[in-house]
Amino acid sequence: MRPVLILCLSAVALAAGVTAAHFISSGTVLSLLTQAVIYAVFAQGVGVLMRQNGMVSFGHALFFGVTGYALGLLLQVQGLPPEAAIVFAVAIVTVVAFVLGLVIVRVPGIAFGMLTLALGQACYLSASRSRGLMGGTDGMNINWPSSIFGAPVSALQTPAAMFLLCWVVLVLVITGLSLVMRGGFGAVTEAVRDNEERARFIGIRTLMPRALVFALSAFVTSLGGVLAAFNTGFVSPESLHWSVSGVALMMVIIGGTRAMWGPALGAIVYFLFKDVLGDYAEHWMAIFGVALIAVTVFFPRGLAGSVSALASRFTKGGPAVTSGAVTQRDEGMRRTRRGA
Repeated sequence: MRPVLILCLSAVALAAGVTAAHFISSGTVLSLLTQAVIYAVFAQGVGVLMRQNGMVSFGHALFFGVTGYALGLLLQVQGLPPEAAIVFAVAIVTVVAFVLGLVIVRVPGIAFGMLTLALGQACYLSASRSRGLMGGTDGMNINWPSSIFGAPVSALQTPAAMFLLCWVVLVLVITGLSLVMRGGFGAVTEAVRDNEERARFIGIRTLMPRALVFALSAFVTSLGGVLAAFNTGFVSPESLHWSVSGVALMMVIIGGTRAMWGPALGAIVYFLFKDVLGDYAEHWMAIFGVALIAVTVFFPRGLAGSVSALASRFTKGGPAVTSGAVTQRDEGMRRTRRGA
């Protein structure tokens, strides 16, 4: 997809968000959509790791929750203005993730997932037992000032403004990721993901791209953590629990990673599914589990991948674009050679 088309679609998405915020009058619906969009940002972080590195993380809630705790502590100390506190919290999480990635991305397959799970649960237990500093199991209130970035916090935290703020961040994240992954960095990471041995043979140092993708994934996830902390004004150890990572992973599976916006679609579908089924079924998770299995079996590329395939079929008047590892690998290698 060309950059001009990406920017045009982003402008359309922004306009759609403004329209929704203007015409939806129900605060409850807007609050639900805001939660869905926040988790969509979170899912984008998990999705870019799966898409570019081919790795599954069971502990990405670590970056989601730690960002909220970092903001709470920085605002409590009042050593930095809130704008600088946000930038510093996101930056420190990203840097730590990069250093951590230099070690753990060397571990292949399921061992990587188990290692991220162990790290996430270690932080969850630490936050649960740190009553003096982090409030323990009771969590921590985040004391936001009266204004931030020149706007009153009370105005930003209204349902319509909060939804619009989160929507803008989500659109900017998807746009930025699409543009970055369209270039040479995306081609290199795809080549490393699909055939690391061949990538090394043509002269690519594979450790650095993997670590950078892991740091980028943590950066996007930390943005979701900032939005969650601003939306609720509260953070608890539950935001670090492995089950939160599992929910984000389910969102990515539903939406798929073939399209960059797939994880965001999965998050919105998950929340709408949860809200509708929760009103009619006590054990809605069981029904959702069956639906998840059905999506995995019948739509292996996720909902977004299936929609993209149908769109290609109708726009080109022929069969859908071939999917699978072979096509993606060959395209990644071609782009890498052109870049070289």
